[in-house]
Amino acid sequence: MSGRFFSFLFALGITFFASDVYAQIHTSSDTSSRQNLNPIVVTGSGHHQRLKKTASPVRVMSALEIREQGITNLQDALMRMLPQIQTTPSSMGNFLRLNGLGNKYALILVNGRKVIGDMSGNVDLDQIDLSRVKRIEVLDGAASSLYGSDAIGGVINIITEQPADNQISARSITSASGKGRFSQSVNLNIGADGFTSSTSLSHNRADSYSNSDYEEVKKGEETVLEKTIAPLFTGYRSYTAGQKFSYKPTKNLALNIGGDYYQKITSRPRTREDISGGTDYEMRYRGARFAFGGIYKIDKSNSLQFNFDADRYRYGKEYQVDGKTYEKGDYVRSKKQGAVSANLQAIMHFMPNSTSIAGLDWRNDKLVSTSGNIDNSAYTFAGYLQHEMQIVKGLNLTAGARLTAHKDFGTNFSPKAALMFSPGDFNFRLTYSRGFRTPGLDELHYNYFSVYRGKAQISIGSTDLKPETSDYFSANAEYNVSFLTVSATGFLNYVDKMIIKKNIKVDDAKRAEFMKMFPEMTAEQAAKLEQYALYTNSDKGRVQGFSLNVNALVTRDIDFGLNYTWNHAKTKSGDVWSKMERSVLNTLTFSSNFHHQWGIYALNLRLSARLQSKTYYPSYENAPGYGVWNLNTTHTIRISDKLRLEPSLGIDNIFNRVDRRPDSSLRKYALYNPGRMIVAGLRISFN
Repeated sequence: MSGRFFSFLFALGITFFASDVYAQIHTSSDTSSRQNLNPIVVTGSGHHQRLKKTASPVRVMSALEIREQGITNLQDALMRMLPQIQTTPSSMGNFLRLNGLGNKYALILVNGRKVIGDMSGNVDLDQIDLSRVKRIEVLDGAASSLYGSDAIGGVINIITEQPADNQISARSITSASGKGRFSQSVNLNIGADGFTSSTSLSHNRADSYSNSDYEEVKKGEETVLEKTIAPLFTGYRSYTAGQKFSYKPTKNLALNIGGDYYQKITSRPRTREDISGGTDYEMRYRGARFAFGGIYKIDKSNSLQFNFDADRYRYGKEYQVDGKTYEKGDYVRSKKQGAVSANLQAIMHFMPNSTSIAGLDWRNDKLVSTSGNIDNSAYTFAGYLQHEMQIVKGLNLTAGARLTAHKDFGTNFSPKAALMFSPGDFNFRLTYSRGFRTPGLDELHYNYFSVYRGKAQISIGSTDLKPETSDYFSANAEYNVSFLTVSATGFLNYVDKMIIKKNIKVDDAKRAEFMKMFPEMTAEQAAKLEQYALYTNSDKGRVQGFSLNVNALVTRDIDFGLNYTWNHAKTKSGDVWSKMERSVLNTLTFSSNFHHQWGIYALNLRLSARLQSKTYYPSYENAPGYGVWNLNTTHTIRISDKLRLEPSLGIDNIFNRVDRRPDSSLRKYALYNPGRMIVAGLRISFN
């Protein structure tokens, strides 16, 4: 794989990032062009500005690009189009890596507000309804000066669509493919006299599957193959519902209120006596979110914004068969998370060619974990400032900082400085930013006991933990004209005080202590206990990265793009540096798009691919690299000025690339694709 990967890479010699985006909340009209190489973004600077003008480069993925690839879930959207992101699905959510760093270092936002909902460190991406997404913005690197804790590897900000005033629109989106995959969403937007309503409902489902019917089992000195029904990919059924109202009582004031509900349950094979791999229960997840806020425009250039959010997320086991302890239908909660937050922000233009941002954040997180014996909460209060100014024509400086006060850890200071020089169609950027991550409530207070394959497993939190910090340096060069964007970025990200689970040997005194702490542990299990895991600040991290992106409009009907990233991620334990677990050295995404209209009919044909080198696992067999190519066609038929039909037909994984290695306790995977599949969809739009 690696030889073919590098041959293809160097033959192309350039890479891509394509975009077609819109503004967030201040505007409601769509852009008229299909491709916009200089869109309006918000994540890089905290306020709306053209991508070419932002001091921090932002990657943008539009709803149009997502639609033209036939994508119906957020995980596929991120993987197909953003090579700096890798995701690994499981029954416990998605393990996500961003710019070489794992889940806990990637901050995921919806309209600038933090998303909660993780299981064993895995984020639940299925709770986000992709049919409502207007664009996805990705800011690489540390960004705690604006966004606070967790923004060490980068920020993924998902911007949802805003209904237009004085307009009624409705949309139905249906998609189906192999392995029981089906998606249906319905959206209704109403706008009249300053009042808008947005209603959305969606349902997604997929079957469990495995690419091999066998697993490797150790028997004595030999390893044999035995049949198993354990799935590689865990099936599920999910439902989301959302409602948002907004109202403009005056020209300068806009208010909004809304909520979302989410439910998901896995769908796995049942336990059988004749074969391994089944389960007696399914994982059930539920989440609810309530939010309200407003924007007051003091004048054309200055505004005040306020937001309040309340999130609740919980998951547990729902038993599907009668057992010794539980009956069919019983639900045992494993974890409940809650968060309440408020933000007040001012965006001001005191002088020409300058923008100042000042804000206050308050947040309270709560965690109740049955399996980890946790019932704790923690609050933070933060203030932040950022100022952008033109020093001389073509030279701009951005400086900012956040001061965060935490219930348990005192204060943390996170500065940022960025310099941008823009001669003609070129941009040259230098950035330094500091990131931090506050220890999670589970890392602080965890007291976890379980039994896996007959062996006791214990994980213990520590209140002696300190926040993780990072220092991020980047340099960017960009050429941007109406038909072409070329951007190259190099970066270094140093992470200190990394929190890991450190294995500690168990002596007789500790064994006796654990038996008192966990009375459910038997004497036999305690006698076999050799070590336990303790959360501690012990490691350092270093990620060196490079990306090269090209987006080009070849003709009015044809565009293409390539996007390549190289991430060299290492971690230091003690005095030894080693490759970071799950790190991927080379990743490339490609897309080529043809669009043409004949009267009331328009054809869009998009070819896309993701090529990735091997995934490194220090304690397991490395997962091999792969290349997956996809083709999707969209056929738009304009029935009337207001009604459009868009049937689509495509092929996922054209060359049927599949990882068919048998399951093993020493084996991990990077490619979860089940193979070549036909994908069909129908989109009906009225506006």
